[in-house]
Amino acid sequence: MTEAEETVKAAPDVAALEQEGEIAADYLEGLLDIADLDGDIDMDVEGDRAMVSVVGLKGGDLVGPGGEVLEALQELTRLAVHRQTGERSRLMLDVAGYRERRRAELTKIGTAAAADVKSSGEPKALQPMTPFERKVVHDAVAGAGLRSESEGEEPRRFVVILPV
Repeated sequence: MTEAEETVKAAPDVAALEQEGEIAADYLEGLLDIADLDGDIDMDVEGDRAMVSVVGLKGGDLVGPGGEVLEALQELTRLAVHRQTGERSRLMLDVAGYRERRRAELTKIGTAAAADVKSSGEPKALQPMTPFERKVVHDAVAGAGLRSESEGEEPRRFVVILPV
């Protein structure tokens, strides 16, 4: 395969990702109507995934404790997309800015834990996290120049930060 072919193959199909976002938005609007909740849907494509956000909601009913309801809602939305497209979706759902706030929080946690590992030279295990949360921590640790791994089984899978 030539370099140009590899670049084309690696590039995300923006039209397909936009279609995923549209399907997800329609599905979520239906759920909001059924639940009699007022909210708006924002769609975007970031990198290789569709991003859909429910904004303008009051309260955290669609987020739940620790984002549990949000995770379930994201899986249901991915299933709705899969049902219509036949393709596995990596769609990311946010509700009322929860994921963005959590991303900032986890970046701080990952950066601070990496600093601890750098100074102590000892590996450090963090609390169990969702796949989204682990990805954010892995990115923060890599940004600090260290390596990390996920260990354990879902739902108790956690990040271990390793010294250089």
